[in-house]
Amino acid sequence: MKKEKTVRKRERIFRPKVCYFTETGTKPDYKEVLVLRRFINERGKVLPQKYSGLTAKNQRLLAKEIKKARYMGLLPYTDRHAI
Repeated sequence: MKKEKTVRKRERIFRPKVCYFTETGTKPDYKEVLVLRRFINERGKVLPQKYSGLTAKNQRLLAKEIKKARYMGLLPYTDRHAI
């Protein structure tokens, strides 16, 4: 006789992500470099909305402000030591 396998599915714990900018009542600004760094990974890429927990509107604004900060020289485009 064949043995039946029991399959257990992992139960994911759902924790709603709260948008940082709506929670603090602010908007992304290119001059606030420390805040912008929270949403950039080690390589210098912008974190996706899935991981950052931002609303769609604030994610778009964040991307624009990060680009402005890079252009002004406040943020690096890439990590020089990543290679």
